[in-house]
Amino acid sequence: MPGFEVFGEEEKQQALEVFATGVLFRYEFGEQRQGVYKVREFEEAFCRYTGAAHAQAVTSGTAALKVALAALGVGAGDEVITQGFTFVATWEAILDIGAIPVFTEVDKTLNMDPADLEKKITGRTRAIIPVHMLGGQARIEEIVRIADRHGIPVIEDTAQAAGARLHGRHLGTFGAIGTFSFDSVKTMTTGEGGMCITSDEDLWRNMSEYHDHGHDHAVNPGGRGGEGRRFIGFNYRMMELQGAIGLAQLAKLDGMVSAQRANKAILREAAAAIPGVSFRTLPDEAGDSATFLAFMLPDRDRAAQVNAILRKQGVGAINFGENTWHFYPRWEHLAGGRTLCHSGWPFQAHGKRRVVYDPAALPASAELMNRTLVYQIPVRMDEAWRDRVVAALEQAARSL
Repeated sequence: MPGFEVFGEEEKQQALEVFATGVLFRYEFGEQRQGVYKVREFEEAFCRYTGAAHAQAVTSGTAALKVALAALGVGAGDEVITQGFTFVATWEAILDIGAIPVFTEVDKTLNMDPADLEKKITGRTRAIIPVHMLGGQARIEEIVRIADRHGIPVIEDTAQAAGARLHGRHLGTFGAIGTFSFDSVKTMTTGEGGMCITSDEDLWRNMSEYHDHGHDHAVNPGGRGGEGRRFIGFNYRMMELQGAIGLAQLAKLDGMVSAQRANKAILREAAAAIPGVSFRTLPDEAGDSATFLAFMLPDRDRAAQVNAILRKQGVGAINFGENTWHFYPRWEHLAGGRTLCHSGWPFQAHGKRRVVYDPAALPASAELMNRTLVYQIPVRMDEAWRDRVVAALEQAARSL
């Protein structure tokens, strides 16, 4: 990870086909574009790859979440449950649609704890967003069963897990909608960009129209602007160059995942020698996208001790308990209700506070994250870096 490690002639050739037409916009310009519709082709290829019936390309993984929430009719006054270990985009999208994020604990999968999910569901819950963090599967089958019992749709945030599977089935296809990110550090990348997939034609149509200002994309004599509009939308359109790069990257995705698995196995073997170490639970080891290696020590102090050795060798691991982008207690702007809006929205409405977040509200997650160490796994692993990491892990094993 990420996919730019394998940029090559394939991406260049796809992009050159776009430049040859002079059309960067995904719609219209039929005569000028000479039959080249890269975003549409990317959507079709992504459907074939994942087995989904419909795909909607958008500008980012964040936009994908917003479009998915809009398609499901989520809005002001609704609650959306997600997990306390995720990138900020997950809950930003919930707040931006007008809803209120409700956070669950994570378990040893480092993803949503189904038992805590059950406790967080209320009569106001309109959607559930489990996140397949760090490329590994959430307990998505159990989560969907819980959601189905309550009649609540599931959006799978698969931003970090493109190419991952559970028992042979692609992540992102278990819920009502699956969302993906193709930003600059994802396993497959288009620089920026995202995708929504679904097997529900009505949800796809909602997403197709919402992401393009409400245009229904019906063929009509008036051209663009002559379509009908069932509702207002916004602009989250992917451009043709992104679609072109996506096509080339998607063709390489399984190969990238395979390389990551091999590289991860090397580091995992070295980490396994550390006394007291355990590894993140994966519901299906064979379906792991292997974008990260996560291992746990018995407690926070032991994790800090191990990481001090690794850092001294210049190959320190990530401790997400210290991370300000991905972990609930570290989101000071969320806890503080900080916003540019003069009225305090989305944290306040009509002069009243809508929601208050306590940084200490997820103690089980905090205990787990503080003793977890993580390495990002490259597609092409530099041998010198690999040897330094292995040597440092071996030193940690000898020192404890």
